[in-house]
Amino acid sequence: MIKFLSQPWPWYVAGPIITLNMFLLLYFGRQFGVSSTLRTMCAIGGAGKVASFFKFNWRDQLWNIVFVIGGLLGGVIASQFLQNPKPIQLNKSTVAELTDLGIEDAGKDYLPESLFSWDSFSTVKGFTMLVLGGFLVGFGTRYAGGCTSGHAISGLSNLQLPSLTAVVGFFIGGLLSVHFLLPLFV
Repeated sequence: MIKFLSQPWPWYVAGPIITLNMFLLLYFGRQFGVSSTLRTMCAIGGAGKVASFFKFNWRDQLWNIVFVIGGLLGGVIASQFLQNPKPIQLNKSTVAELTDLGIEDAGKDYLPESLFSWDSFSTVKGFTMLVLGGFLVGFGTRYAGGCTSGHAISGLSNLQLPSLTAVVGFFIGGLLSVHFLLPLFV
């Protein structure tokens, strides 16, 4: 059982689980998205006194906070108890390209130490990437009216054209960032 859990789930298992979640959310009149959780937390903290964006009945959105807490707990459980000790399998050309960018430990782990360690965040370059990336994600989420998961999963399943436009924009932005911005920082 643990061996099954420590492997990535195939699409024919993960896809129906996501679909079931979407049907349940639609049935109960909810929309999936993680960025709305931050809005809910700000509203709980009294941000509605400062900005009208946070003036809403946040008690109806507490399920979002429970969802995010569950996601965080699931991540902790997976990282502590369900890790696969084998190196991940990346295409050799991908490893070579990442090595050319200065990522020496590409393919050894899902989160390379050269990018995802406290030491890398304490450098000027790492801190700049963290702050700039956080700003761009936050700005983009607010400007697009939701996050990638909300638009890609909930918006597309509701056949919303703005969500399709947002998802296409997210992918184009991601590709441009990886090919043009990441080499400047790595």
